[in-house]
Amino acid sequence: MPPAQNVLLTSQASAPTPLPTVCIVTLDEEFLEILQTELLPWVQIVVRDTYEDLARWTRKKQVAAVLLDIDTQGDDPYAGLPVLTELRRLNKNFTLLSMSRAHTRSVEKQALNSGADAHFRNPVDVPELRNTLLDTIRRRSEEAERERSRQQALEASRFQDFIGASEPMRLVYDAIQQIAASNINVLIRGESGTGKELAARAIVALSRRANKPYIRLNCAALPENLIESELFGSERGAFTGATESRPGHIEMADGGTLFLDEIATLTLPLQTKLLRVLEDHHVQRLGGRSLRKIDFRLICATNEPLEEMARTGRFREDLYYRIHVIPIQLPPLRERIGDIPLLCEYFLQIHCTANGVPQKRISADALAALEEHRWPGNVRELENLIQRLIITTRHQEIVPADLPPRVLERSLAASEALLLPDGGTDFDGQVRQLEVALLTTALRRGEGSKTAAARLLNVDVQKMKYLCRKYSL
Repeated sequence: MPPAQNVLLTSQASAPTPLPTVCIVTLDEEFLEILQTELLPWVQIVVRDTYEDLARWTRKKQVAAVLLDIDTQGDDPYAGLPVLTELRRLNKNFTLLSMSRAHTRSVEKQALNSGADAHFRNPVDVPELRNTLLDTIRRRSEEAERERSRQQALEASRFQDFIGASEPMRLVYDAIQQIAASNINVLIRGESGTGKELAARAIVALSRRANKPYIRLNCAALPENLIESELFGSERGAFTGATESRPGHIEMADGGTLFLDEIATLTLPLQTKLLRVLEDHHVQRLGGRSLRKIDFRLICATNEPLEEMARTGRFREDLYYRIHVIPIQLPPLRERIGDIPLLCEYFLQIHCTANGVPQKRISADALAALEEHRWPGNVRELENLIQRLIITTRHQEIVPADLPPRVLERSLAASEALLLPDGGTDFDGQVRQLEVALLTTALRRGEGSKTAAARLLNVDVQKMKYLCRKYSL
C-alpha cells in the first residue's frame, strides 16, 4: 500500500474566521475537481487516497468532517465500512458522509449503521452533497457548543459532591465553607433524600481533619443491643458472642470526624452515654473499666423535629443543645428552582456511562413535567427515576410518555404534550375517541340506561340515542 497522500486545498478568498476542514478520501480525480468548485468557498479540503490510520489522523488534525469513498481500495463495496465504524468510534461529534459506486440499499443501510450521517451513490448529486455536508457541520457544531455550555453549567453548579446553582443551595455552600475549618459540632437537617451525607462529606473535605479518620454510622440501621457496641466498642466477654475486644465508632474517629446519621433514633440511655462522651472527651468500652481519651468532631443528621422530641421527653434536651451548635438546613428539591435540569444532565451522564448505553437526553416537555413534580423523595427519588428511564426507554430522547403517572399527574406541560404532540394529531380522530370514552363511561355509570347517561352528560335523550347509534354503542 503506498503512503497516504495529503493535499490541502483552500479558498483564495480571505475569511474572518477559520474555515472548517473537510477530509475527502477518494481516488476519483474528476469527482475531486467538481467538489473543489462546490466546496472551496465554504471549507478547506484535505485529500487522502487511502484509509491508512485515517481515524486517528483526522482526530489529531481536528478535521470537522470526512467524506469517505468506501470503494477507494479494491472493488469490494464494503471495504470502507470498518473505517466508518472506527471513525465514528473515535470521533463522535464530527460530520461523517460516505459514498460508493454500489447501488444496492444494503450498502447504504450498512454505511448508516456504521456511523455515517448520510450516504451518497455515484453519480453523486454534488449540490445536494454540499448542502448536506454544510448543514451537518453546522448542526454538529451547534450540538457541540450546547454540550460545552451544559458542561460549563454543570461545573459552575458543582460544590464538592453537590450539583445545584439555586439560591437555597448557594446558602448551603456558604454555610459549609464558613464552618468547615472549625471544630464545632454540626447538625445537618433536611428531608430524606436531600443529601445530608453529602453535606457531611463536604464539611470533612474542607476541614483540617480531611486526612484523618471519617467514621460513619446510621443509627437507624442497627438494633439497640448492637448499636451500643458499635458506638462505644466492647471488651472480650462483655456479652454473648464478644470473642475479642474491638473499638467502637467513637474510638475509631479519634483525631477525625464521626458522622451519626438518623441520630433521633437513639434511645434515651444511649443518648445519655453519648452526652457523657461529648462532655468528658473519654469513652469506655462495654465490659471495660478504663477510660480512653478521644478527640473527634461530631456531625449529626436527622429529618425528625428534635425540638418537639426534646419538649416531649423523647430526646434529651441537654444533648440537643450539644449537637445543635451550628445547624445546616438542606432544602427539599421542590424548593431548588432551576436545579432539576442540572441534576438530570448529571445523572444522565454518569448512569448512561455506568450502564454502557448511548447518551440520552430529556425533551423540554418531559423536563417541564419533572420540574412541576413535588419530589417527596427529593434528589434520591430523581436519581432513581433517571436510572430507570435510562434502562426502560428504548429511544434516545426521554419524552413525557416515558414518565410514570405519579410525575405526570401534576404536569400541565406533560398533559399538553400528550394531548398535542410536536408532530401534530388527527383532530377528528381525537374528538371521536373522547366522545366514545365519555359515552361509554356515562352508560356504565347509568347501568346501560341511555336516559341516565344523557342526564350525566347534560344532553337530551334523542341526541344520546343518535350518538350511541353513530358509535355502535
